[in-house]
Amino acid sequence: MSKAVIFSEYGSADVLRLVEVEPPRPGPRQVRVQVKSAGVQPFDCLFRRGETRAWVPARFPQRLGNEFAGVVDEVGEGVKSLLPGDEVLGWAMLSAYAEHVVVNTEQVVRKPSGLSWAEASVLSASGQTASTALDELKVREGDTVLIHAAAGGVGTFAVQLARARGAHVIGTASPRNHDFLHALGATPVAYGEGLTERVRAVAPRGVDAALIATGTLEALHTSLALAVDPVRVGTLTYQPAAEGLGVRRLSTQRGTERLGALVRLHQEGGLRAVIQQRYPLAEASEAHRVLEAGHVRGKLVLIP
Repeated sequence: MSKAVIFSEYGSADVLRLVEVEPPRPGPRQVRVQVKSAGVQPFDCLFRRGETRAWVPARFPQRLGNEFAGVVDEVGEGVKSLLPGDEVLGWAMLSAYAEHVVVNTEQVVRKPSGLSWAEASVLSASGQTASTALDELKVREGDTVLIHAAAGGVGTFAVQLARARGAHVIGTASPRNHDFLHALGATPVAYGEGLTERVRAVAPRGVDAALIATGTLEALHTSLALAVDPVRVGTLTYQPAAEGLGVRRLSTQRGTERLGALVRLHQEGGLRAVIQQRYPLAEASEAHRVLEAGHVRGKLVLIP
């Protein structure tokens, strides 16, 4: 048998429970991975609460988790590129909070030996989301980029990737994370009342692009007030007000080429994954409670 986190109704973190399930079997061109670490995302919490049911409804009993790293332990018919024992990282759709996950071979890349399981498990979703967002906003060398929630899961990746492109980054965060953002190469600014004025003080000519990785209206209005070109303002969160103001809704474009580029940048020392806390798989509900409370620095992961 294998274990997986499921929930049978929408609700608080208390609806999550760890159960025994039949181990999944890989089909043609698929591999089964013994999960060593799985990333926890804000989307997981939104999905569990039912806030995405209009476009991604649950099918109870429902699993969770979209990013993972682990060891291939079984391959399906026709798979030649991977063998049992190969270490990989990749993405899945609502199934990674588990001891085993089955994915297509196009959803994984090889994990270098120097990349820890925890770090590897958070590149697939959060890392690729940040990379996609910067592509969509056309961030390039010389730009001044405003990143909201810069100390969070996607934010920490976005700061580093924007810096790698040669951009100057301004990151909003609570004061306790300002030294952390300095270390990542960003100019930190405290969010809260007066945010627009504080950002303008360090960017008097405005910002070339703005990435909103938080659901606050403050971030939305500040970005629009300071953006040289409103077309280069994008949000990763669902905000009805954003749609009314014409702010772009950004989504993730995942692929092995993008993920492989992130892995190479990490190997070259230009990117690191920040892990705040590791939790046993049985404590997925606690990880959700911590994430929902806010102020997480980097990522939370589950270790089966």
